Amino acid sequence: MPNAGPDRSAGSVDAVGPLERGLTVLRALSAPGADDRTRHSDLVRQTGLARSTVDRVVSTLDRLGLARSDGREVALAPRLMELPGAYLTACGIPAALGPAAERLADEFDESVSVAVPDDGVAGVRFVLQTTRRRAMSPVFRTGDLLPAERCAPGALFAARWDAEGWREWRARRAADPLGPGFAVAPPAGRAGGADGFEERAARAGADGWAGDDQLIEPGLVAVAVPVRDGAGRTVCAVSVVSHTSRHTLESLRERVLPRLRSVRGELEAALALPRPAPEAAPVRDTSLEAKRELGPGFLQSLARGLAVLGSLGADRGDGMALTAVAEATGLARATARRSLLTLERLGYVAPHGRRWRLLPRVLELGCARLSGLGLAEIARPHLVALVRRVRESASLAVLDGSDIRYVARVPTVRIMSVDITVGTRFPAYATSMGRVLLAGLAPGERPALPEVLPALTRRTVTSPFALDRIVERAAADGFALVDEELEEGLRSLAVPVRGADGRVLAAVNVARHAGDGTQDETREALLPALREAAERIGADLRALGVTRSR
Repeated sequence: MPNAGPDRSAGSVDAVGPLERGLTVLRALSAPGADDRTRHSDLVRQTGLARSTVDRVVSTLDRLGLARSDGREVALAPRLMELPGAYLTACGIPAALGPAAERLADEFDESVSVAVPDDGVAGVRFVLQTTRRRAMSPVFRTGDLLPAERCAPGALFAARWDAEGWREWRARRAADPLGPGFAVAPPAGRAGGADGFEERAARAGADGWAGDDQLIEPGLVAVAVPVRDGAGRTVCAVSVVSHTSRHTLESLRERVLPRLRSVRGELEAALALPRPAPEAAPVRDTSLEAKRELGPGFLQSLARGLAVLGSLGADRGDGMALTAVAEATGLARATARRSLLTLERLGYVAPHGRRWRLLPRVLELGCARLSGLGLAEIARPHLVALVRRVRESASLAVLDGSDIRYVARVPTVRIMSVDITVGTRFPAYATSMGRVLLAGLAPGERPALPEVLPALTRRTVTSPFALDRIVERAAADGFALVDEELEEGLRSLAVPVRGADGRVLAAVNVARHAGDGTQDETREALLPALREAAERIGADLRALGVTRSR
């Protein structure tokens, strides 16, 4: 995180100290280059907070489901994404421009990104990425922060800066001349991209586009155009990003700029459309019960402040009134107001008349780290907990054609155990996870099967008609049990895992020896724990907005 910019320490009597300190810890855990798991003692050193304070903050974050701690080490939890997700929802940019960005990426066969200005640090934050996977493919994560002078969107935003904006930029440059505070960007040269930036910004404002000719790093080129609101303000910038192995800046400009200009009106119209009201506030105050449970180890003011921050995701474009924030969180107006004033001083919210709106800085709270998590990384902590509970190995798989493919597995240590590794494939028709995954598809979406299915054991169902009936039953029951159809002596029970759109994305199962009780006893012993694990994985997928395996 850049260490320059205006001083936003919430030092007045209105400040909510536990909220300040909690956000300090979250920033340390979210910082580029931070380890996946951080020791409490390292957080003390990084934040300057007392060990007792760090322990209480971490305990509170753990209780809220925003972090996971074993008492010594702490890691961010996917549910934290609800906070930056509130900004992404409130600004409306990913939902409005996502479909067009996908079409442009397909048309150009290049990565397309959308960025917004983070004026507090004279920087640029990415809010939408549509990438093309290649050996040399430029990829930014949602929430990544770049200095304005080192990217094409920055010149477009700077073209609209007033005297105060340029003053902030010069102050940040004086404190951080080469940009090492922007850890996502490789080290800059002596000038750090500042040479001629004011001239580049003026030219971008006049031309209506900006280029990046290897300012971020050698080999990367980009062309960006602004997207404006009805008042002519530059809300965001759309960039097409390529590599010098494919394009020079000039050839990329010739390839993409006419098309970007032709669709800019469409993008601005999409951004201006009314947004649907959310079903519920992303984060509500649940602090009273937790305070009764944990006592002094739970910081109620931190929990309430984060609930206020998350509630602003219900903003539909013009901010939220204090009364609406209080109603969304169930807090008293005075309590909500103190949290908002603290968040304003820290740069996460801003007043808009008598309303409040989220600022892009909210994206620094774990967004870049969490938005890049894969399905296996999301599921693994829940598989570990499941294995500890049932004392059997657990796995996660996705459908790959007519097979299942294992993407995560946590084995248990036993004399007789099921030996399967990540990447293993089995035919879907003969596995519990396969049947659950098939059940998640409409009949017309299911892969074609031969008229007679190969018998893998003497008990394998080989009739496609019989299999269809079994799959329909799995869809109705919400689980599938396969007994010695894949391998003699192996019984498996699986349940579906649903992505953010409600569709079945994966399946989780527990396998055990068929001689270990009856089928009914297996269901009774394993099904509640399996369903709970699947729901927790699904909750994390919803928090991260994951709709497909990656």
